[in-house]
Amino acid sequence: MDLHLAQRVAVVTGAGRGIGRAIARMLARDGARVVLAARTRAELEAVEREIRDAGGRACCVRTDLTDEASIRGLFETTVRREGAPDLLINNAGVGLYGPLADFDSAALDRVLDVNLRGTFLCCREAMRIMIPRRRGYIINIVSVVGIKGYPRQAAYTAAKHGVLGLTKSLAVEAQEHGIRVSAVLPGGVNTPMARQSRPDLDPGELMEPEDVAQAVAYLLSLSDRAAVDQIYIRRRNSSPF
Repeated sequence: MDLHLAQRVAVVTGAGRGIGRAIARMLARDGARVVLAARTRAELEAVEREIRDAGGRACCVRTDLTDEASIRGLFETTVRREGAPDLLINNAGVGLYGPLADFDSAALDRVLDVNLRGTFLCCREAMRIMIPRRRGYIINIVSVVGIKGYPRQAAYTAAKHGVLGLTKSLAVEAQEHGIRVSAVLPGGVNTPMARQSRPDLDPGELMEPEDVAQAVAYLLSLSDRAAVDQIYIRRRNSSPF
């Protein structure tokens, strides 16, 4: 599937592992110049080496999504090194879990800061660059908890519901500027976060990060005539709807 990404610039947050790593590798295989963003430099550099060893192009920018200046720096560095971003994948997230009655407010602040506020600010910085060019695509990796609720996940679920609401509003706002915005809502994926949040699930029944990357590839394969608001992907043995 040719995604027509040759020489396009893609920013991927949370790119050091899991879903973000799989998406970054997929984009690079199709020719995109990928900017890898996350907090852990060693993980970013490992993904950068993987992409370059496979013949792709990537650079890493250590980014703290709780720090507005760090987010601005990510996009300034992207423009300086690779050019204006054509694609933003907001994938970075943190999950902290526990009974709501015992949940610490500092933990709530961190979950909201990374998942919701960080995504909002990345979208804002991308839009400031994309609007004058009248093109671009923002894809937010949300999670099934953006439309469902699970016990002991109130903070994470509230944040992801917020990201889905942000995506819906931005999709309408961005449309007049020629910019598309979509959400991908995966169910259980075999990542450390999923294993922490749902230890009751058999890891062998979970999806793999590459399954989510394939959903992103599908969105990017569509012509400019088509727009998809959201994709909900569930593991095969889970309950439909």
